[in-house]
Amino acid sequence: MAATRTAAYFDLDKTVLATSTTFALSVPMRRSGLISAPTLARGIVVQLPYLLFGADGEQGTRLMNQIAAMCAGIERAGIERVVAEAMATAIEPAIYAEAMDLIEAHHQAGHDVVIVSASTEETVLPIARLVGADRAVASRMEVDAEGRFTGRVERSLMHGAKVPALEADAVEHGIDLSSSWAYSDSVSDLPMLQAVGHPVAVNPDRDLRRHATEAGWPVRDFEPPVRVARQAGAVALEDVREALPELWKVGAAAVGLLAVGAAAAWAVTSGPVRLSPRR
Repeated sequence: MAATRTAAYFDLDKTVLATSTTFALSVPMRRSGLISAPTLARGIVVQLPYLLFGADGEQGTRLMNQIAAMCAGIERAGIERVVAEAMATAIEPAIYAEAMDLIEAHHQAGHDVVIVSASTEETVLPIARLVGADRAVASRMEVDAEGRFTGRVERSLMHGAKVPALEADAVEHGIDLSSSWAYSDSVSDLPMLQAVGHPVAVNPDRDLRRHATEAGWPVRDFEPPVRVARQAGAVALEDVREALPELWKVGAAAVGLLAVGAAAAWAVTSGPVRLSPRR
């Protein structure tokens, strides 16, 4: 297909959403019975460094493998059901209004909008539909013949792996990457940003901000949602209390991390969101 179209490629976590997708959905998963309180607590501890400081390639891969392992034995259909039910309470309040404005602007300009995320398809595809994206490319966890997750990652889009995904999307949909846009918050997505003609650093970490400034790239700092919405991934106290005995087995330091994680979740997942419907 001739490359005649333009696309805008958006990272998801901390670019379109003010938090980690997996983190935001962890409490709905717990309350649905799909994961236990101890598993929820361990997941929070695993993700805390990423939420607070970001993760490099090796750390990101380890995080993905740990999350996949925690999903072993869970039915894919159950995950999809809980994600669908949690869109309004756990995801919509965490969407940046400015991201929605950009998505709308690209659509108005006739551009394709594509979510490119290292999170899994079961969570990314519904969010892409919610924000009005034309399609999404995401990581994929392995599923067995009974429709249950095996605990292994089938396809990872961590960091540099996003570039082949962009290139494949461009070939399939006739996208000219040299005229296209990409948005991300992390220096780990530098290869993706460099793969397009119009890279934009959004809420950038320190290293990406420095690189963007030196390269003359636009830098956008979105206003975080301001109204606290506990359903948007904040850890409920009853979940913490149930998880403490299990966490104590792995050390008191983990309990301290959990408390910090709860505070971080409260901060990064709060607030109202103005969704601009696609016209």
